[in-house]
Amino acid sequence: MKISLLTVGRTDVEWIRQGLAVYSSRLKHYVNFSVTEIPELKNVSSLSKEQIKEKEGELILKNIRSEDRLILLDEKGKEYSSMEWADEINRNLVRSSRNMTFVIGGAYGFSPGVYQRAEAMISFSRMTFSHQMIRVIFAEQLYRAFTIIKGEPYHHE
Repeated sequence: MKISLLTVGRTDVEWIRQGLAVYSSRLKHYVNFSVTEIPELKNVSSLSKEQIKEKEGELILKNIRSEDRLILLDEKGKEYSSMEWADEINRNLVRSSRNMTFVIGGAYGFSPGVYQRAEAMISFSRMTFSHQMIRVIFAEQLYRAFTIIKGEPYHHE
């Protein structure tokens, strides 16, 4: 199984890149993990929010294989404790060989087509985080989940 993080927009914030690199490196001990950044759309000033979401949605769907399990990071998604999140990841590891692709959308969210293709949505908080910062939060929580699954001391109850 492979776990991928797909993001709309690249990050130019050095500490975000460094944090993501730290957790990506740690995750490689547990799972085949990758991050793919879809470049932001250019010349969008004449487009509506809906048009931007549609164009971003097309790019997202081009990067998803038909057999992938698509999970959106979305404010309307299900919230988990770290232990519940680890259980959810473990269930997916045990019962399925399908790759999991998590997606962080653009500033306006996802197009209807992306929502229709998604099999699940998760939220890391009722608070709003920047699309840059959530990359590191996601990677850290995924790493934490694997340490919980393996019974390693990173997570304390």
